[in-house]
Order: sequence, then structure tokens, then C-alpha cells
Amino acid sequence: MAKSGAHAGPLASTADAPPRRPLHDYFTQTFAVAAAEVQKLYHDPFELLTRAVQPVLWLMLFGEVMARVRGVAPGDLPYLDFLAAGILAQSALFVAIFYGISAIWERDLGVLQRYLVSPAPRSALVLGKALSAGVRALSQAIIVYVLALLLGVGIDLSPLKIIGAAAVIVLGSGLFATLSLIIACIVKTRERFMGIGQVLTMPIFFASNAIYPLSLMPGWLRAVSHANPLTYEVDALRSLMLTQGTTDYGLLVDFGVLAAVMVALVAIAAHMYGRMGY
Repeated sequence: MAKSGAHAGPLASTADAPPRRPLHDYFTQTFAVAAAEVQKLYHDPFELLTRAVQPVLWLMLFGEVMARVRGVAPGDLPYLDFLAAGILAQSALFVAIFYGISAIWERDLGVLQRYLVSPAPRSALVLGKALSAGVRALSQAIIVYVLALLLGVGIDLSPLKIIGAAAVIVLGSGLFATLSLIIACIVKTRERFMGIGQVLTMPIFFASNAIYPLSLMPGWLRAVSHANPLTYEVDALRSLMLTQGTTDYGLLVDFGVLAAVMVALVAIAAHMYGRMGY
């Protein structure tokens, strides 16, 4: 009996061990990284205010002037309404596209090495950073929504549409933040990163449907726009954000393209992220 009891001990301890939940652990690690990134906002809230200046200028200056030009926005949609979704996507882009520089700072400060020796998968680290970029972009979305309402833009405030728009913003911002991380893994210096980021931002913005419809573009630019993820983000936001919103591709296509590009970029970034520490 004593002998059988001796064998029961290890069996009992194994039975009492908590079951492994890989998916739960994966998302816990992802949200932990995102929470750590979002906490940085509390230390520097002034960053949000400075980033709010650009959408204010675009809507109040560029938007008000171009609203006097007829025939730019499709159908009977006022141009300021048409522009509002594009400027929201632009604000999220500008938040995300320079996100990779924080990874370079983390490497220089030794934080990256602590991330890399943690048990968290590389993809969870990348997704956590992408999610935090999405949360930052949501703060910009609040500013754009409030400003658009003050300017008389027909904003759809139904809860489902707001949730859908928030999902698009988080997905689009995460996509461009992941692209930014890939660039940071390649260039590895702040000076090179800033130069490339500035070179990429304007072409991505202007080669999209953010400030003019696809129908006004020359054929070559329309082809480039079809391959630009920002175009699909703007298209989805116009459908969800505006009371008169329409979509050129359909929400299913918009979300599908953004999700597919996001998955591909996360896979690339997860492969390259571990090499950044060397």
C-alpha cells in the first residue's frame, strides 16, 4: 500500500497541474505588451495634442477651401464629408508609420533584449505593438469625430457603425505600425528610419482615395491605389463613418484585404524582430 501511495504522489501532482491553454497564454502576452506600450501615453500626453494639429489644419483649411470646388466628391456627398474619413485614416497612418522608431529606442536602452528572452512568441510581441498603435490611433479618431461634428459633417453615431469604424482604425493602424517595425528591423538606426518614414508617408497618403475619389485619378495612379492598403481603410471608414457613406469595394473586401496584409506583415515582422537585437 505504501508503495502504491508513493506512485500516486507524482500522478496526483500531474493531475493537479493547471491545464495548458496556449491560445489564452498567447493573447495574454499580446495584451501585456500592448498595455505596456499604451502606458507610455500617460507619461507623454502632450504627444496626442501635437498630433491633433494636423487633422485640424486639413479639415478646417484644406477641407473648407476645397468644399467650394464642385464635382470633386462623388454624387451629392459634400466634400468635407468625403474628406473627413480620409483625414481620419491619414491621422492613424501618421501615428503608426513612425511607430518603429520606438523599437530602435528599445534596442538602444536594452528593453528589446528583455522582450526577446521572454517566453512570449515573436508574433505576440509584434501584435502587441500593433494593437497599441491602434489604441493610440483611436485617440486621434475621437478628435477627428468631434471636429467633424462641429464642422457639420454628417457623422453616423449609431453604436454598430462606431464599433466598426474603431475596428477599421485599429486594423489599419496595426498594419502600418507593423510595416514600420519591419523598416526599423532593416535600417536599425533612427536617422535612416526617419528619412524612410518621411519618404513613405506622403506617397501612401496621396496614392489613395483619402482626398480625391478613384474616378478622378489617372489610370496609373488608380492602379497604384488599388494596391495601397490605405485605400481600403479609407473606403471602409467612409461607409461606416458617414450618414451618406458609400463604398467602392464593399466592407467585406475592405476588411479582407486589410486582414490579409496584416497577417503577412506580422509573419515577416515576427521573423525579423529577433534579429534586430544584433
